[in-house]
Amino acid sequence: MQPLAERLRPQTLDQFIGQKHLVGEKAILRQMIESGHIASLILWGPPGVGKTTLAKIIANKLDRPFYTLSAVTSGVKDVREVIEKAKQSRFFSQGGNPILFIDEIHRFSKSQQDSLLGAVENGTVTLIGATTENPSFEVITPLLSRCQVYVLKSLDDIDLLELAKRAVTTDLELKKREIIFEETDSLLRYSGGDARKLLNIIELVTDATPEGAVHFTNEIVTERLQQNPMAYDKDGEMHYDIISAFIKSIRGSDPDAAIYWLARMVAGGEDPKFIARRLVISASEDIGLANPNALLLANACFDALQKIGWPEGRIILAEATVYLASSPKSNSAYLAIDDALALVERTGNLPVPLHLRNSPTKLMKDLNYGKNYKYSHDYPNHFVEQQFLPDELKNQSIWKVQDNPAEKKLGDWLRNLWKGRF
Repeated sequence: MQPLAERLRPQTLDQFIGQKHLVGEKAILRQMIESGHIASLILWGPPGVGKTTLAKIIANKLDRPFYTLSAVTSGVKDVREVIEKAKQSRFFSQGGNPILFIDEIHRFSKSQQDSLLGAVENGTVTLIGATTENPSFEVITPLLSRCQVYVLKSLDDIDLLELAKRAVTTDLELKKREIIFEETDSLLRYSGGDARKLLNIIELVTDATPEGAVHFTNEIVTERLQQNPMAYDKDGEMHYDIISAFIKSIRGSDPDAAIYWLARMVAGGEDPKFIARRLVISASEDIGLANPNALLLANACFDALQKIGWPEGRIILAEATVYLASSPKSNSAYLAIDDALALVERTGNLPVPLHLRNSPTKLMKDLNYGKNYKYSHDYPNHFVEQQFLPDELKNQSIWKVQDNPAEKKLGDWLRNLWKGRF
């Protein structure tokens, strides 16, 4: 028997729950679908919010040939074969271009994405990609420029409760049982905005009650999930929860917890590059200047992982994880850039002081561009005091030295140079 989530998959936009900003009345994606004219697009959002379902609804509504590839199992050869089939199907299709749906498009390599470009650009296929990762980082620029990106959101509690009600009133198997939702806090909390998680939990609790009425209470839901934790985590659906625990364990300097959550991700089939990217971010955001070597090691981990591959790559991830978790912590660089961005937002495009401006032409020199600039290397200690911030911000302090040995040393050096600052 198919899982409940598959049995309950919507077939039309009217059956689709959530994403009102995209498919609600007069929403942009609904208007495009109903008009019959749709361009290549990428659906970006967390797991279980309807990306695959929406792609299938689009294909059904437009009555076009529909091809599916998974970035996990498909290579360049598979892409080319599907494109060739799409070319042939165009001769027999009365509608528009065939639709090519690529799940987890962020896992496609650059060469795989390159192989799509021609077919997307000349209209051989209309591409619909689904991704849980930011397309700006994971999709090559030429392909991204040919697609519109739509952001899908986690389902809110109202959406989830509507889905739960639909499940017990429309699914033929669940209708055979008396299902009573006495409490829903745990059901909603463990679902975490993920429709598939919600339906998996409902199915798990129902199956664990062989006869009689099925009562959903907070205690029963928690108990069932603790007995079978993977039942609501098929194919790594706790992706966001576990990566959050992983990063917070590193930030909290607990290498035991960090390596445990790393093992959970490795065992669950998480993309190793996704983990490595988060390590690089953590090295800057949470460790920063307290131990600048952390960024070097995290970046080396990312590079080595791509050279070594799997499963040995898990050892490289483990080394970086333990090192980062054991390092002293500082978020001064993270706070500094956010404070600087807020300052730019408040003050706008302040002019660059004349002495700092580039002066490659005679006209610019005549306008005093670069005049009175002091070349730091011509002075003792390669330093001379001069103004580098705009006039309106000349006394502004942005980077704050934090209480760790490495930054204290930097602060002492800077205070020795800049009397009265830092």
